[in-house]
Amino acid sequence: MPNILLVEDNEMNRDMLSRRLVRRGFAVSIAVDGAEGVARCEQERPDLVIMDLSLPVMDGWEATRRIKTQPATQHIPVIALTAHAMAGEDERARQAGCDDFETKPVDFPRLLAKVSVLLKLPPPVSPS
Repeated sequence: MPNILLVEDNEMNRDMLSRRLVRRGFAVSIAVDGAEGVARCEQERPDLVIMDLSLPVMDGWEATRRIKTQPATQHIPVIALTAHAMAGEDERARQAGCDDFETKPVDFPRLLAKVSVLLKLPPPVSPS
């Protein structure tokens, strides 16, 4: 079962995303700020990180840079998650080291498809 580290400071978003990911067969661990996200990534070595970009303590931009500069974690795919869908934001996220980009409110089927591609899993099947 792939492990996803969800780095999100908003409790409602954390709850919704983590429950939906668990229902889809993923193990989910949580971090509530960027510094905790970097530490958990180093300790747990998740298969993938979903990183909110607007975080307290250390923002998601810096947390991703740190994850991607550490030899032990640089291979871990990171999906940026943001409510700021301004032009160029996805490119800025990629420059920080993110492998993909998703906006809020989250389109869960689209996010799940991105997770599947990055983890090289079969495409997700929509529930009937």
